[in-house]
Amino acid sequence: MSDLPLNNLNGKLPPPDHPGLGLVRVTEAAALAAGRWMGLGDRAAADRAAQEAMAQALDLLSMRGRIISGEELRIGEHSPLDSGKDVGRGEGPDMDVEVNAIDGAALAAEGRTGAISAAALAPRGCMWTPGPAVYLNKLVVDRTVAGAIGPEALDAPAGWTLALVARQKGKDIRDLVVFVVARPRHQDLIQEIRRAGARVFLRNGGDISGALMAADPHTPVDLLMGVGGAAEGLLSACAVKALGGVMLCRVSPQSEGEKEACLEAGMELNRILTCEDMVAGDKVYFSATGVTDSVLLEGAHYHGDTAETQSMVLRFETGTRRMIKTEHRLK
Repeated sequence: MSDLPLNNLNGKLPPPDHPGLGLVRVTEAAALAAGRWMGLGDRAAADRAAQEAMAQALDLLSMRGRIISGEELRIGEHSPLDSGKDVGRGEGPDMDVEVNAIDGAALAAEGRTGAISAAALAPRGCMWTPGPAVYLNKLVVDRTVAGAIGPEALDAPAGWTLALVARQKGKDIRDLVVFVVARPRHQDLIQEIRRAGARVFLRNGGDISGALMAADPHTPVDLLMGVGGAAEGLLSACAVKALGGVMLCRVSPQSEGEKEACLEAGMELNRILTCEDMVAGDKVYFSATGVTDSVLLEGAHYHGDTAETQSMVLRFETGTRRMIKTEHRLK
């Protein structure tokens, strides 16, 4: 498969390397493992199964990869996908790797929609390192708004930002849909959005898939707003950049301990980060595979000796998005 224009496929130019087509096998493996735990109520077991499958699949890729911000910060314990872990076959390009074996693990465990497996790659040194930062304040919009929105939107009242987005999209504010993760910290934000007249898409987790929906002009979601995980934010930035959208974020410590750790690490707490700040350069790859059904992707479905997955593979350099439906023969 090639991303070259058809008129360049003359047999003289080799197809460009596309690590994203290997990366999709990583998210497929995690989604298939996680899907077996869908609806069983055991979030920790689902997480472990997906992490182990993802780690094994990563080690089959021809690269010298290193995980930037691992799963241990999200789950509070060590996993096969810890920060700084070397992954890949130990041959090939040096790559930054960011993963989330299940974005929305609680959703999967409860049998709810919207859980995905996600991973991203970029050349070594291109990804921002969250370090001790666990949370980010985030705003995501799609490419139809990209030229009109700036860093000031992250600090502006929600009503001001919603009015700007509505005007750019040619919509009434009442027709906007805002993705917000259902957390107590967002009560004021939710009220502010509703007072402005927009509608709120609440989900109990899964803010990577929320960012994907907000960055995709073909979904019902117009924006993502609120505070979510920093590691998830880094993955989201890779996807939003590849989709041509805008992501603005800033470190948002949720405790004094987190704030002190960020300051000790020399982090600028007032700095507003863009996609380019979080993942630099052109060679950015992102893959997501559905664990449970959602607006974006079908979940993992099992049919006796086979299973089916649906994945989205994004490549910033060529502006391509591939939707891949795969049948897996089960052993």
